Amino acid sequence: MKLYSGPLSLFSRKVEIALHEKGLPFERVMVPFSQERGYAPKHPDVLAANPKGQVPVLVDGGLTLFDSTVILEYLEDAYPDPPLYPADAKSRAECRILELYADEILLPDIRRLMHRSEPPAADPHRRAQQEEGAKEGEAALLRHWSELERRLGDEAWFGGAFSVADIALFMAVLFVQRLHGPKLDSLPALAGWYARATERPSVASVASEVAEADSTLSPALATWSPP
Repeated sequence: MKLYSGPLSLFSRKVEIALHEKGLPFERVMVPFSQERGYAPKHPDVLAANPKGQVPVLVDGGLTLFDSTVILEYLEDAYPDPPLYPADAKSRAECRILELYADEILLPDIRRLMHRSEPPAADPHRRAQQEEGAKEGEAALLRHWSELERRLGDEAWFGGAFSVADIALFMAVLFVQRLHGPKLDSLPALAGWYARATERPSVASVASEVAEADSTLSPALATWSPP
């Protein structure tokens, strides 16, 4: 099994956590990335496999897949033990909705903070626009944190047992923390969940690698450290 990943690819890191959780050995190909140029030039194998030219791309024997959600669902079907989705249909649907929430509802507001990891814009007007957008993103993320605190309630994990929902939400929260976004200090349930997640070896190794990548690729985030 081969995974094409990126050092600061939130979606690739989701897949890495799942592979580690399932104990599946894989060869990782880390594609080139810089804050100045992004993933350009794009890896030829990724371009050949994914019309969008994006990681992650998973190769398992004669099968090549892209899109983190498709990959995670394939891994669950092909390698069901240990499970990363609930067994019953209702809970499984809720797990998928929470993954979608992380990937498509939280991510647009996280993107408003991403300029903080990049070289500062030369145009002062552009910098002011970016910071204004970041303030709006932070306000929205605080509302999301409150919603997640409500959904989690007294449970240890979203959906009962550690699942794809927890992986996706953890990566979203991790990226907000590395981008100096809203903390979880006033949200005891969510903060406790985040701490529990970071105690899992699969999660801790990914968080550490993201911090290490930032230390060389994102000097503006030098004050961030993994949980």
